[in-house]
Formats: sequence, structure tokens, C-alpha cells
Amino acid sequence: MSKLDWVDEELNKLRETGLYNQIRTLGSAQGAWLMVDGKRVLNFCSNNYLGLANHPRLVQAAETAMRKYGVGPGAVRSIAGTLDLHIEFDQRMAKFKGVEAAISLQSGFAANLAVIPALVGKEDAILSDALNHASIIDGSRLSGAKILRYEHCDVADLERVLRETRKEFRRCLVVTDGVFSMDGDVAPLDKIYDVTRNYEAILMVDDAHGEGVLGRGGRGIVDHFDLHGKVDVEVGTLSKAFGVMGGVVAGNARIVEWLHQRARPFLFSSAITVPDVAAGLAAIDLLEESTVLVDKLWDNARFFKREMQTLGFDTGASTTPITPVMLGEAPLAQAVSRKLFEAGVFGMALGFPTVPQGKARIRVMISAAHKQADLEYGLEAFARVGRELGVIR
Repeated sequence: MSKLDWVDEELNKLRETGLYNQIRTLGSAQGAWLMVDGKRVLNFCSNNYLGLANHPRLVQAAETAMRKYGVGPGAVRSIAGTLDLHIEFDQRMAKFKGVEAAISLQSGFAANLAVIPALVGKEDAILSDALNHASIIDGSRLSGAKILRYEHCDVADLERVLRETRKEFRRCLVVTDGVFSMDGDVAPLDKIYDVTRNYEAILMVDDAHGEGVLGRGGRGIVDHFDLHGKVDVEVGTLSKAFGVMGGVVAGNARIVEWLHQRARPFLFSSAITVPDVAAGLAAIDLLEESTVLVDKLWDNARFFKREMQTLGFDTGASTTPITPVMLGEAPLAQAVSRKLFEAGVFGMALGFPTVPQGKARIRVMISAAHKQADLEYGLEAFARVGRELGVIR
């Protein structure tokens, strides 16, 4: 017996239960249509909400910056990796979000790993929504704080947990996703704030799927609920609506200053690359200039969701452009995904552990890059495959 035989056994179990992740390969830039495994297909998978991942202005900004600064930062931010470009980006992002300060990191995942352990430790508690993102879960585990889950988007349950436990801990951090990435529903952040302010709890929201989507011109969930100055920490990512790579922590200036001193991904991992920072600045420019892309995203989302529901598909509780097509068991979801691909639509199946057991789905990610004809093509494919596999009549 090999010491790694268990790996083969576990992989076989994944295949047998329909949970093995078949990773497809792209051969083109992001957009409404992609080359995937050598085939041209309609893109219903990417988080490229505003179509910025290959936008000419972002590409040009990246090219121009690389000619001046090169490609890599060469060091961590705290030693020799902070460019004036990073400072400009942090200041511009803070202004865009309407907060006191911001700090950029390597990814949204890294941002959660940075901020949570810097704010709480073994004498503290974290109250976390039951469906929070894996990066929040991992950041919470790293902190050593006591993790207390409250029922998904259930403000009454959050208050119950706070009432019963708050006095046991030195500090308390309440953290929630803003838009939940698998279901597309929005956290009731206004009501969560009303509860937390009565318990001296730090309030944090991960706005990864809200930035560029919610709020005035895509300024996010805090703007959406008009909670400026009331939410202590906003975590965001540049890898979705902004079309590049990187993460952001924005909010209270004292917290941002503390992260410059104690956030481990900031101190021990190199800064965001030059092209990402420059392209991120170009994305902010576009969002500040016009709401056209955000408006187009929402128009597309409303049309697609309405038509899918008319066809008889279950799109869950989503109120955002994220459109989960609920299918139940993972093997069915994988079968639908394969049939869609054959029909020219790229829609990946999502099963456990990405989503709970029995709640497998195809998650359709609508983009401003989609034209009306693209959406109609996708709807026709879903209708055909859905009827063939008995999902709809």
C-alpha cells in the first residue's frame, strides 16, 4: 500500500458520486463567447459582470504602465513593493467607495485572510452567516476566534446569538457576504447594522459580488443601503466586475492603518502586479464616467431571469444578475452541463462542497457583454436541454 493510495480512493468517490470537477480550458479572451476545449461556446460562467476583462481601455492602461514600471512589483508592499501606482489606486478606490481609506491586496481571498485575523483573536468571537464564502471561513479559522454561525440572512437569529454570547468575549466581529455568490441573494445589511450597533460589534461585509453591480454606478452594497460611515470594513475583489486580479479592504481609516502594520498577506506576499493596478484604475475611470455598463448588466439579468422562470426553471432566491438554475442532485446538474456544452453553451455544474448536498445547480453569470441575441441563444439551449432531461415540460 502506498501512503498516497487514499488520494486515488477519494478521487474515485468523487467520480462515482458525480462530484468530480472537470476543469475545462479556455483558448480566448473573456467575453460573451469563448473558445473552450477548442469549441466556440456562449459564456455563461465568468464573473466578468461588466465585460471589462478584455476592455480596450484596461488593456491599454496595463500596457502603458508596464512600459514604465515593468511587470512584477519585486517585493512586498512594506519593503520595496509599494509603487506610487498602488497609492493612487488605494486613494481612488476609497473615493469611489465613499470611505475614509482603502488598502489593496493580492486577491479578494487574500483580503479576507488579511483582515479577519488582524481584527480578532482567541479572546474574541466571529458571528458569521451560515452561507458565507470559503475565504471568510478560512480567515475566521486562522484568527483563532470563536466562530458562531447564525442562520442565513436571519437578522433575528443574529441578534439572538449576540444577546446570548456577547458578554463572553473581548471583541466581536459580525461578518457577512454582501451578495451570496451561489444563490445571488443580497444580505439585509441595513437590518444587520441596526442589530450590531447595539452590541459594540465590528461590522464587516464581503462585497465581492456587489462591487460594480449594486449601488450608484456599481459602488457596492454599502452605497445600495446608504450605510456610508456605518460599516467598519468592506472587503472587495477586482477579479469580478473590475475585470483584473486583486483584493481591497476599505472603510475605517484606523482599521486600514492597522492592516498596513499587521495584515499578513500585505506584509509577507508581494504586491498586486503593475498591469492589474493600472487596469483597475482604468476600470474605476469607466465606472465614474458612466452607468451604461451597470445598467446593461441589470437589463440583461432581468430579461434572462424572467424568461427562464417562464420556461419553468427554478432560479432560486436570486435578486441579482447571478442566476442559479436549481437542479438538485449533482449527476443531473453535470448531465445538463454536458448537454448545454454540446449545444454551444458553457454552463458549469456546481455541486458539493461548493453548494450544499442536494442543491446542485448550473449558475448562470450574466454580463453586460451579452447581447440580446446571445441571451436568446442561451434560453433556447436551456429549453431544449431542460425538456430532453425532464427538468421542465
